[in-house]
Amino acid sequence: MKPRILTQADFANLSLLAHSSLQRVLEAATVVSSDSVPADVVTMNTQVVLSDDKGGQQLVRVVYPTEADAAPGLISVVDALGTALLGASLGDIVECNLPDGPYRLRVDKVAYQPESDLRTRLVTTASPATGS
Repeated sequence: MKPRILTQADFANLSLLAHSSLQRVLEAATVVSSDSVPADVVTMNTQVVLSDDKGGQQLVRVVYPTEADAAPGLISVVDALGTALLGASLGDIVECNLPDGPYRLRVDKVAYQPESDLRTRLVTTASPATGS
């Protein structure tokens, strides 16, 4: 399995959660700054389209445990699928055991990644020249 990429902010926040499988992911992760994380990597609050072996698709967002709600696709990072997705990239196959059995899901699309969104919305304005 290739190393997963996490942002420094996600690493710091997730390190506070006491969850064994998540801690294993954190220990093995490559940690980068938010401005250098590739746009196709699943970070916290990233929304992705997943497909299964049967052709089904679902839209999910990886969130903190207090924000989780399966109905609208808000998957907790400490749930099996959330942990499997964290640090995955476009095209990756993630495997996890869900209540109704084992799943292999492919990351088909990164619909929203907060770090990429911030970079595309950031507007830099030049300061007016000051005469001294």
